[in-house]
Amino acid sequence: MATATSSNARGLVQEARALHRELLVRQPLLARFAWLMLALMLPTLLLLALDDRSWRDVAIWAKPLKFMASTALFSASTAWFIGLLPESMRRMRTVRSLAWVVVLTSSFEVGYISLQAALGEGSHHNLRDPLHAALFGLMALAAVLLTSTQAVLAWLIARHSNTSDTVLTQAVVAGLMLTFLLATISGFLLGGQQPPAGVGVPIVGWHMGGADARPAHFMGVHSQQLLPLVGLALQQCRVVQGARWVGAAAASYALLWALLMARALP
Repeated sequence: MATATSSNARGLVQEARALHRELLVRQPLLARFAWLMLALMLPTLLLLALDDRSWRDVAIWAKPLKFMASTALFSASTAWFIGLLPESMRRMRTVRSLAWVVVLTSSFEVGYISLQAALGEGSHHNLRDPLHAALFGLMALAAVLLTSTQAVLAWLIARHSNTSDTVLTQAVVAGLMLTFLLATISGFLLGGQQPPAGVGVPIVGWHMGGADARPAHFMGVHSQQLLPLVGLALQQCRVVQGARWVGAAAASYALLWALLMARALP
């Protein structure tokens, strides 16, 4: 039993190393940033366990932890999708600038949220003075810039990728575009409407009874990963007319997002 467990652990480590090497080839800056966010989750988890303070009835370190996890996944996914571009294009200024926008905007958001947690205050909807109101506005700007990178990347992949005619790549382009559109729209609603206080659904903290735009925003942000997974499944199964199925999946996804948005409206 111990030998099998040790073997499984070694296998996971080897897979993580292989993933790291592949991400470094595809986009080194985003790969390292994703691992940095994962590393920062460890002390944040410790703070979550030791610090019993709360903000609006939620543990004060829960939000920084969730943003670090989301940022790590977003950065690693972006790095992976950049790998769909020809190798010569990955070194172009446009792609390098795109990577830096992801890093800088994400760093600002995670940094400010973590600072506010350390001070025992909230980051979102904290308008108690002009400084905090301005910082909240900067967070909104950073979020729009962050999602805009996905639209730029979708355009680059659709135009320049050597695999642009495959089902998987078409699903990637659709997912990136939906991330930009759906996350940006739901983000504006979320910025103008504070979610209900309290824990809500375990882990994510959503309130599914309405007036909470976070479920729709989650769908918007993570269409970056979910639609490509659909495309991968279609490609692996060699589905006939896969492009139509990708279109149907994207339309269904957007419809579900719209329903969640409708429930979130006041």
